[in-house]
Amino acid sequence: MGTIFKMFQIVELRKRVLLTLSLLAVYRIGVFVTLPGVDRGAMVKFMQGQQNSFLGLFNMFSGGAIEQLSVFALGIMPYISASIIFQLLTVVVPTLDRLNKEGEQGRKKINQWTRYATIALSVVQGFFIALYLENLNAQSGTGQIVHYPGTFGFRFMTVLTLTTGSAFIMWLGEQITERGIGNGMSLIIFAGIVAGLPNALFQTQQMLSSEQMSLFELIALGGIVFGVIAVIVFVERGQRQIPVQYAKRLVGNRVGAAQSTHLPLRVNMAGVIPPIFASSILMFPTMAASWTDATWLQSFLAALTPGHWVYMLVFSLLIIFFCFFYTSVMFNPVDVAENLKKYGGYIPGIRPGTKTAEYIDHVLTRLTFGGAIYVAAVCLLPMLIQDQFAVSFYFGGTSLLIIVSVALDTVQQIESHLITRNYEGFTDNRGPRIRSRRGATVQ
Repeated sequence: MGTIFKMFQIVELRKRVLLTLSLLAVYRIGVFVTLPGVDRGAMVKFMQGQQNSFLGLFNMFSGGAIEQLSVFALGIMPYISASIIFQLLTVVVPTLDRLNKEGEQGRKKINQWTRYATIALSVVQGFFIALYLENLNAQSGTGQIVHYPGTFGFRFMTVLTLTTGSAFIMWLGEQITERGIGNGMSLIIFAGIVAGLPNALFQTQQMLSSEQMSLFELIALGGIVFGVIAVIVFVERGQRQIPVQYAKRLVGNRVGAAQSTHLPLRVNMAGVIPPIFASSILMFPTMAASWTDATWLQSFLAALTPGHWVYMLVFSLLIIFFCFFYTSVMFNPVDVAENLKKYGGYIPGIRPGTKTAEYIDHVLTRLTFGGAIYVAAVCLLPMLIQDQFAVSFYFGGTSLLIIVSVALDTVQQIESHLITRNYEGFTDNRGPRIRSRRGATVQ
């Protein structure tokens, strides 16, 4: 508790933390602002049977906004989709690649184009959501979710409201990243998942009371959850340290001593991005199949239901792909090797330049492969066990990975602010310090 009080004694850090909490509170309040012309109660009733479907997963990522038919129903997914598109284009389009290498100004321009693409995707997705809500009216047992289906006014207001809500969430995330603490987009997803945990625990308690789940199954489920959390914490802090030597250099009129350090490479350098990207990609065909009654599309939709072997195979392949892709975007071995050579650094036993880049790339590829298998296993193995207990997505691997990883990142950023001002962090002086994102242990 004393450390928390010290944290709030730092004016800048206190402002950042309070701003972050305030903006997340605004986001959670907006989740309960309903779209015009819809019946939220009818949608809540319909969603009760969709917990372990793809719609339930989409509802979890949006913080329950789908169930509430909220103005934030699109959530952060349009922005994530736009980011995926531009990151892929950066690799294949030379103009974007040059902008990305220009530094801050180039990245600002790419970010601006990403915002425009987010608005365009929100308009398209908002229109199809309006059609989807109208189609739900025709299904038996769903009730009149839309009061004025088929009218231009309902569709226009739905598209306008959802696009505005998506743009506002994007602005909230950027404000948290720039002026708050932590990554804004990740924290918004984190807040949405955490907000649903109390209800998930209540439903689990009801299942235990109604004997739908035995006490042994509950204990086993708790053990699995804590085991997954322990694995995530262990691997997320794991790294490979490549030794680096710096030759003696002239400092004024004297020769400086040789220096020895290391280049830290994290096991999971991509973080929570791969499962989020993979989930958002899989949502598109699932949503498209739900807008039509075509038989082959319905079969396709059934195959992409969470828990089906086709879904798990495609999901795991997408996770592995995005682990390698995002790592290659964030970390370039050639640039690292050139910087080492420029400042007189070298890896013992490896020639500077091309050989150093090849060695770093070899080590990074092996680490990324292990990290990709770990992320895929964390996201899929609990899903297999989850079907046996018939519990909600909140106890699945994807949600636990996002919660734990985002929490670790946020705590490490707070730790950095505390250390720079000579305060002890969240750990005791007698214990190990929290490892930073760059891999160095803060002493």
